Amino acid sequence: MPRNRVPRTDGRPRVWSELPLIVVVYVAYSLGRLVVRGDVSTAVDNGLAILRLEKSLTLNAEHPLNRLFTDHAWLGVPADFAYASLHYLVTPAILVWLFRNRAVHYRAARTWLMGSTLIGLVGFTLMPTCPPRLLDASHGFVDTMAQYSSYGWWGAEASAPRGLGGMTNQYAAMPSLHVGWSLWCGVMLWRHGRTPLMKTLGVAYPLLTTIVVMGTANHYFLDAVAGAAVMGLGLLLTRPALRLSQRVRSRFAPVAAAASGASAPVVSGGCETSAGERIPHQRGTGNRPADADNGARDGTGDTAATAAR
Repeated sequence: MPRNRVPRTDGRPRVWSELPLIVVVYVAYSLGRLVVRGDVSTAVDNGLAILRLEKSLTLNAEHPLNRLFTDHAWLGVPADFAYASLHYLVTPAILVWLFRNRAVHYRAARTWLMGSTLIGLVGFTLMPTCPPRLLDASHGFVDTMAQYSSYGWWGAEASAPRGLGGMTNQYAAMPSLHVGWSLWCGVMLWRHGRTPLMKTLGVAYPLLTTIVVMGTANHYFLDAVAGAAVMGLGLLLTRPALRLSQRVRSRFAPVAAAASGASAPVVSGGCETSAGERIPHQRGTGNRPADADNGARDGTGDTAATAAR
């Protein structure tokens, strides 16, 4: 009779538990981002306030980058493609890579990313912000996504596919989770990549993303700073969140272990406890019916009695 395998209890993530969790958090974030729509005039006021603050701090990287991308299509078009796609491709790819190849680090990395994403949603709620591209033209910004829309799948409404612009909140600029997620990706590549190329990409990707979001006039520099700050806050909350999760799992683990142990069959060659410990048979001294029950209970019954069970 084949031996039953004991369920794994090593704490490694399972696809069937991780995938629904990620989907639920992402859908909650997407729906929340869509539903949270502040007043347009408030969003414009917030955008102008950020612009004034940056000028007072002599921070004005957005204008020269935006002019560069506007004047040179060979820079602007790739930047638009990067803005519209990498955010949704690189982050899941690194999650899968961690899950498959760095499983011991996966749970903390996933918790950090999800917690920071939900914090970002709070930022969109408290501070709806008009991005530079939607300000009046007198402020000197050009929407490169609209300018080069004939090259890609997007229209004139952010990076959404044509005709679906109404399904995105264009005033969710503060904080920039494009920058936040790219920073998370960079840290993962730097810490867990094993080649110089991986570590170089870990540094280059968040820097490139920051340049792209400003050059395409989708975010202010301070949006990018806020995105990094959100990731920092999420990192601080990761360990407490993991401890809480562990306490919840440990509370339900004994119940699951007991149920598993109660249903596990005993196989020939010795009985097996719920923890996987094997108790070898002792040689029987005879087929005495009076001893059969005791032998079955304490593991000292003869081989025939054990096999029958």
